[in-house]
Amino acid sequence: MSEAIGQFIDQNFPGFMDTLKTLVRIPSVSAAPYPREELVRSAKAVLAAMTEAGLEGCEILDLPGAHPFVYGEWLHAPGKPTLLLYAHHDVQPPGRPEHWKTPPFEPTLRADGRLYARGVVDDKAGIVTHLAAIRTWLATAGRLPVNVKLIVDGEEEIGSDHLEELLAKHKARLHADVIVLTDTANLEAGLPSLTYRLRG
Repeated sequence: MSEAIGQFIDQNFPGFMDTLKTLVRIPSVSAAPYPREELVRSAKAVLAAMTEAGLEGCEILDLPGAHPFVYGEWLHAPGKPTLLLYAHHDVQPPGRPEHWKTPPFEPTLRADGRLYARGVVDDKAGIVTHLAAIRTWLATAGRLPVNVKLIVDGEEEIGSDHLEELLAKHKARLHADVIVLTDTANLEAGLPSLTYRLRG
């Protein structure tokens, strides 16, 4: 099983990178005065990526005055725990252009082997990490080992002002046994890291 997973990841890694590049090219800056239209475009791209990965019930969740959230699920593991995965598709403003060696919303692979652009790490790679894991499990095992729900925030970078309202409105739908988020740091490149018991 682990060999099949490794092979699938190796074979599909370029596609995972293409998904990341597609998301990064959308300047989904949540801070004013950047246009909300780009956040809507970003949410639609996330929705398409979720659907392609094999999630079901995918939709954009709108609240009055809020930037769009995106939701998808896979609930075919009866008796198993439910994971609520969290990521966000909005990004910080690019800042001063003279500080960028390459355009901030054009993902560029540099000589050091890293991909550079606004939002690559925070947090569009987080979205793609979740989706790559889901797609890999579904392709190699035919199912996920647990139930999964994924919520992708559209306003994390401005404080997620509407997250509490969203959680209240969709309380039953978002109910889960544990929350996993991909918006934390790793200690160094090549060293997988797991942060637990966050609060805030």
